[in-house]
Amino acid sequence: MEEVDLRDLTAFVTVARHRNFRRASIELHMSASALSENLRDLEERLGVRLLNRTTRSVAPTEAGERLLTRLGPALRDVRDAVSDIRSQRDIPAGRLRINAPTPAVQLVLAPMVAPFLKRFPGIQLEIMEDSALIDIVAEGFDAGVRFEENLARDMVAVSLGPPQRYALVASPTFLAEHGRPQKPEDVLGCPCLVTRFPSGVVLPWEFEKGGREVKFVPTGTLACMNSSLQLQACIDGLGFMLSFEETSRAAVKSGLLETVLDDWLPSFPGPFLYYPSRRQAPPALAAFISFVTEWRRRKTGPDSRR
Repeated sequence: MEEVDLRDLTAFVTVARHRNFRRASIELHMSASALSENLRDLEERLGVRLLNRTTRSVAPTEAGERLLTRLGPALRDVRDAVSDIRSQRDIPAGRLRINAPTPAVQLVLAPMVAPFLKRFPGIQLEIMEDSALIDIVAEGFDAGVRFEENLARDMVAVSLGPPQRYALVASPTFLAEHGRPQKPEDVLGCPCLVTRFPSGVVLPWEFEKGGREVKFVPTGTLACMNSSLQLQACIDGLGFMLSFEETSRAAVKSGLLETVLDDWLPSFPGPFLYYPSRRQAPPALAAFISFVTEWRRRKTGPDSRR
């Protein structure tokens, strides 16, 4: 049997309901002759007569009545489903899955979560912490968060916040024992708190000053991905720690840690929300993009947007 078009089934139900081609054609915005021809084609594809026609009336056959009984509720379900999807344009709802590295979650996304969900209570937000550079489309995420150097060129990117910078810190007792470095090379050979990814890759440390760049892989007795564990280890005097400035700010302010080589650690663009296409973003994602843009403008001012 040839495939049946949903529009032809809708046309049949409309004619059967009105029992009149002219009134049905007005509702369907097509000519009565075209409507009659479409229904004849439908009957030929199904191999059964659906309507009895005379010059004065139209009525479903027995087969037409059976089809009408089944199609009526089914087509209403289809219309309701389409209306439900369209309604989300006005009231965003549904699941929003975002993949992001832990620092971006803790420092940038965390303050946004409650205000966003209070504004859009119909959205279920899922944030997966993952520092691996995954394919968000293949893994079923609506969007991801990454820093500029890791953004794929075919993705749309929206800045999530102002520039950030790293800070190299150590405890006062550690600096008294190992000395205060004057240049990045002075850190080589000293105990460091290492960030090691699950893949085994160690995050290199990068410094830059006056156009000169220094990059090396640190070594130390502790390697992990947990910034809180690294921070406590640094306070306890186990080594140098390189992390986002916000991570150690409170400890530096209280005197538990001290910063070194500040002039070798310039600021860099903050994280970006990225997603695959500008066209017809899912309603929940579109709402989050709009929220992020407004949040950034309110927090940093229009001149700092990228």
